[in-house]
Order: sequence, then C-alpha cells, then structure tokens
Amino acid sequence: MTASQPRLASLLIDDQVCFALYAASRAMTGRYRVLLDDLDLTYPQYLAMLVLWEEGTITVTQLGRRLQLDSGTLSPLLKRLETAGVVTRRRRIEDERSVEIGLTEQGLQLRKRAESIPGRLCAVVGLSYEERAELIETLRRLTATLTADEEVPTM
Repeated sequence: MTASQPRLASLLIDDQVCFALYAASRAMTGRYRVLLDDLDLTYPQYLAMLVLWEEGTITVTQLGRRLQLDSGTLSPLLKRLETAGVVTRRRRIEDERSVEIGLTEQGLQLRKRAESIPGRLCAVVGLSYEERAELIETLRRLTATLTADEEVPTM
C-alpha cells in the first residue's frame, strides 16, 4: 500500500466515520450548551422549540417525527417546557388520543431571544455558507441512507 492509497476497512479510530460524527456532535452540542444557558434551555429543548417556532401548533407525534425522537424521550422534555411556561399541551378535541403542543406568549418571546444563536454559532464553526450547505446536505444524505430499510452487509 502506497501513501496515496486509502486504507480500506481500517480499525484505526481516526479512520472511523462514526467517531468523527460522534466527536463533532459532542463538540457542537457543547457549543450550543453555552449559548443556550442564557435561554434556560437544554439542546434537545432548543430543537423542540425550533420546530414549534417554525410550525406553531403541532402534535406530539409530528414533533417526534421531525426530531426523530420517540415519545418516551419527548414527553419528559415537553413536560419541562410546559413547567417553564413556554409551551402548552392539550388533548385534541377531534382525537383525544392525540396531544397538541403550542407556544405560549413566553415561548414566542423566547424566539426573539434565540434569534442570534444560529449566527453566533456559525461564527464559531468557521464554515462559509457554501461549506455549511454542503455539510448539511451530506449529513442529510447519510441519515437517509442509514435509516433506509436496508440490511448491513455481513461477512
């Protein structure tokens, strides 16, 4: 193997896509944590609020789909947001099995305070708009591929 040839199926940690994603995700979440302290939100709560700011009222099922979270993870998160006074939860009149999440006035005001976060984070990350868009598209393709109903090849 020459220096220009890639190492295939290497077991070196630095050659693992999963580790690069894991390390980047932890670093990104850590940067968000610092920015979100001022809003008194955790990173998962911030993600839920982003969807609510975008959609307005949404069912718990729809929110779970958007965030790729199950109801066991989502329910306590939403309960804490409700206790904080930024969202409301109520059973839908047309289907009492379904719960709607909506923003309170305080939740809408929180959006104004959060508007600077994406720009502040972009400044920290140091990617151009084009690089950022390319990275997002690559990660979306990766997610779509990994969540498709295809089996992993076996030896």
